[in-house]
Amino acid sequence: MNSIEPQPFGLSQRLPPSNVQAEQALLGALLANNRAYERVSEFLAAEHFTDPVHGRIFTAIQRRCEAGQVADAVTLRGEFEHNGALDEVGGTAYLAQLLGAMVGIINAGDYGRVIRDAWVRRQLIDVGEVMVNRAFGADPELDGAQQIEAAEQVLFDLATKGGTEGKGVTFEKALTLAISLASKAFENQGSVSGLDTGLRDLNKRTGGLHKSDLIILAGRPGMGKTALATKIAFGAAKAMLANARIDNPNAVPKECVAIFSLEMSADQLATRLLAEEARVSADKIRRGEISTRDFDNFVKVSREISDIPLVIDDTPAITLSALRTRCRRLQRTNGLGLVVVDYLQLMRPAAGTRPENRVQEISQITQGLKAIAKELAVPVIALSQLSRSVESREDKRPQLADLRESGSIEQDADMVMFIYRDEYYLQAREPKITAFDRDDKYQEAMEKWKSDMQAVYQKAELILAKQRHGPTGKIDLFFQGEFTLFADLDTIHE
Repeated sequence: MNSIEPQPFGLSQRLPPSNVQAEQALLGALLANNRAYERVSEFLAAEHFTDPVHGRIFTAIQRRCEAGQVADAVTLRGEFEHNGALDEVGGTAYLAQLLGAMVGIINAGDYGRVIRDAWVRRQLIDVGEVMVNRAFGADPELDGAQQIEAAEQVLFDLATKGGTEGKGVTFEKALTLAISLASKAFENQGSVSGLDTGLRDLNKRTGGLHKSDLIILAGRPGMGKTALATKIAFGAAKAMLANARIDNPNAVPKECVAIFSLEMSADQLATRLLAEEARVSADKIRRGEISTRDFDNFVKVSREISDIPLVIDDTPAITLSALRTRCRRLQRTNGLGLVVVDYLQLMRPAAGTRPENRVQEISQITQGLKAIAKELAVPVIALSQLSRSVESREDKRPQLADLRESGSIEQDADMVMFIYRDEYYLQAREPKITAFDRDDKYQEAMEKWKSDMQAVYQKAELILAKQRHGPTGKIDLFFQGEFTLFADLDTIHE
């Protein structure tokens, strides 16, 4: 028995969807009455037309209408006679034929949607053909899972590019939403209108974390980016649990916090969170150097916080499309209130895309994270490394220009925060005995170093370098390195 060879998807004898009559009727309406252009300008483009000649005519009409000029058979005749774009359909006489096929201005929008819908269907056929051919081995670089991610990315791009019309919001509805947010803030005076961060002073400065915002938390290695991000994530998750159980102590939160940890494993991150809550050194936990009392406390705290709605995904080098898919799934199954990505530079762009350089790659990732924040209406916190240019300055406090690899990080973010600790740099400046040989200079240098260390000991600065909806500035925090713990700084009892 002869085996049947699989045929490429593109060999189907069926013709792709098109509606030439609708294209002719719409172009006739546009030429007869330029006001019809307003009914299709938002969603229709030249590439949506099946016949390239029709696309060229639409482009000419579009250009003149948007310039405030008349676009009709007379004004377009000279342009097309000069460039010969209509020669294959009989020259400029074709414009008169289109006028004979015209529809009323009222129906122009409906005809435009028919044209665009046919284009969307053609794109879907192309996507399907690529998917089938890849599955048969046309692109051996992508395994099955990567092919799924690539297909999801293409479909997402198609949906955002032209699959749906933009939806405007009336000013009345926008005002209603604004009053609703203001009312919530008024009812929670002294609290937050957004998502609780678990940090009092950060809540006061920002009003909490707000839906659709992309927040960048950056710092040099060792400053405590992951510790602060997990503190905020854990604080938000605790607030979700507390809100859910106001009336019912056994209620299950309707939302969760998702941490995508590309650097640390899930158990390492859980150990860090547990060490912070139990006030037991994470380093001692790993080495088994804790007392029975500490271990019992460790277990007790783990039981107390086990209901916290926190999901940790430690997939290394996760792609943007995979992250988007998992966030959508979480929102559908658990409800999603916050996404944390640790960290930006370890992510990969969507499968099947090949950015020209690293800057373009990071730009795609930040734009994708902002799109996820808007699409799912959740705040997204993305950690980022800083360039080494910080180390060459006398004042090593980070600036927006220090964001590594791309200016698009600053551009796409709604908020940019830097974590900075003077203690980190002062530790490296401890006077060495060999340099002063224990003389008076050494003693003087040592006393000054101890004084400087005491002044910054257990203190950190959270620098709000950009906040689209509020003020910038510095927030002082308490930091305890032994437990990798960030907390509010008590300035009253210092």
